[in-house]
Amino acid sequence: MTITRSIRTPIMHRAVEANGFVFVGGTIADDTSVSMGEQTRNILGKISGYLKQAGTDASRVVSASIFVTDLSKKKEMDAAWTEFFADDLPARATVGVADLGGGALIEVVVTALKG
Repeated sequence: MTITRSIRTPIMHRAVEANGFVFVGGTIADDTSVSMGEQTRNILGKISGYLKQAGTDASRVVSASIFVTDLSKKKEMDAAWTEFFADDLPARATVGVADLGGGALIEVVVTALKG
């Protein structure tokens, strides 16, 4: 099996392709001072770009894990999420966490089929 790693950061690769899947590592917003909805929109835009670089797109996302620091803001995140994915909603889990660091309210990890 071939493993292709792309978009290297100091601690990981943003996207790793293996066995027909593209795994996108934990992604937070560039501006963590904005609302949960705005952070979600920024993250999904970044993930869309990572998927494009890996040769796939958001319509092929099959699974997502979402980590949020304030579950009372989940409806705001859900609105941005459904706006982005429309009818291509992946399976997902949303987990409340104590802290993501640097003011981040949300971090998202996705797995997509190679396009």
